[in-house]
Amino acid sequence: MIDDDRELCAMLGRYLEDAGLRIAARHDAASGRAALAAEPFDLVILDLMLPDGDGLALCREIRTRSAVPIVMLTARGEDADRIVGLELGADDYLPKPFNPRELLARVRAVLRRGALPGPEARKEVRRFGRLEIDRGARVVRVDGEARPLTALQFDLLGVLADAAGRVLTRDELMDRVRGRALEAFDRSIDVHVSRIRAAIEDDPKQPRRLLTVRGVGYVFAARQDEDGAA
Repeated sequence: MIDDDRELCAMLGRYLEDAGLRIAARHDAASGRAALAAEPFDLVILDLMLPDGDGLALCREIRTRSAVPIVMLTARGEDADRIVGLELGADDYLPKPFNPRELLARVRAVLRRGALPGPEARKEVRRFGRLEIDRGARVVRVDGEARPLTALQFDLLGVLADAAGRVLTRDELMDRVRGRALEAFDRSIDVHVSRIRAAIEDDPKQPRRLLTVRGVGYVFAARQDEDGAA
């Protein structure tokens, strides 16, 4: 947890540890960066406002070298800030003030999304033309090259691929991936789709794999490239 509010860190640390999680708190960007470089973590709770830097910049920096899940925790809850955080690679976003139970629920949900799959799932690799979705390794490849996605984005792509050729609404997607209905005016689903397109499309501005059905939702193309889906 990287947050300069020491009292909040202490309170949340006790609460989350009572729930079975082990917490390491750092109170500025420099010490948080050093901790992440020194040992692996399962998840990062990152404040947007830090005394020695911008949490968004740190989020971007973390994402360039690691797929560790990131939950942004901040007093700035405007839509624009949330969308920017998600665009930079955050998996979820919770504005202050908040209920610790909600933070725990979101942390657990993000950890579940990043958990290793069972033996059967490890064997499942789906191919759509040049695109390969490896559920066991939780990796997406295009022409054999791994493309970076967050845990949430990987699961979102998986939901779309499972329904290839069928239009899914934003409500359906958010409900299936996050286990809760889409919040009113929540545009995060569009942000994640944009990030997925940046990773898997040859030209994200003219997508051929993940298509928008205007006014309805999104559809994953069942046949792609010249050789179609496998």
